[in-house]
Amino acid sequence: MQKISAYILSYNEAEKIEAAVSSVLWADEVVVVDSFSVDRTAEIATSLGARVVEVPFNGFGDLRNRAIEACKYDWIFSLDSDERCTDEVRDEILGLMAGTPPHDVYLVPRRSFMMGRWIKGSGWYPNFRQPQLFRKDAMRYTLEPVHEGYEVLNGTPVGTLTNAVWQFPFRNLEEVIKKVNRYSTLGVPKIAHKRVSMASALGHGLWSFIKHYFLKRGFIDGWAGFVIAFGNFEGTFYRYAKCYEEQQGWQPPPSKPVKREPT
Repeated sequence: MQKISAYILSYNEAEKIEAAVSSVLWADEVVVVDSFSVDRTAEIATSLGARVVEVPFNGFGDLRNRAIEACKYDWIFSLDSDERCTDEVRDEILGLMAGTPPHDVYLVPRRSFMMGRWIKGSGWYPNFRQPQLFRKDAMRYTLEPVHEGYEVLNGTPVGTLTNAVWQFPFRNLEEVIKKVNRYSTLGVPKIAHKRVSMASALGHGLWSFIKHYFLKRGFIDGWAGFVIAFGNFEGTFYRYAKCYEEQQGWQPPPSKPVKREPT
């Protein structure tokens, strides 16, 4: 049986980290890569037997590469703090580890739950992010600050697991708004080389809504599908609007000190 490390990224995830860590306690080690949380994230993870490694946040690509370096074993399973490994995924991975896996890198489907329902449209099922199961020396992440890509270092084909992990991306709508704000800021460097305007910000935002709500059939998920599409509109609009703001470099007009007139 080949040994496997599971790593989880975290930052102020005290309400989610217990479930995430508990779902991968079958791994030979669990590494929580934390960016100096100020809540009880690290304490909770340690109490469950995870090894906590503190890494400053310099973008998700860099953070994930640092997580790979922190793992001891040749095979790595990547989980985010809002994800849960299911029994089916565990058994599929352990089955691969019991023999010689045909691939060095695997994508893992995700099934997402939001606003009281499993999401079927919006491009969310089956939903894939970067490969989540891979041999340690077979893959590295690219260094974009958000929505980072990956490179398969040995050029071999990427496999796909059959079973899906669960994702719980938002506890409530406040988290949707916070993520829109954070990710739109992190996404500005990706488009900083473009000439943008408020009109283009609106156009890109509208296209993102149309794509997710109509083309990716978000409408089949009721209000949850609408919120997903609207969140993509906001995130895209503000990414371009923030880039435009940065390019303009607006400053308030100068003002003179106001002094009291002598009497």
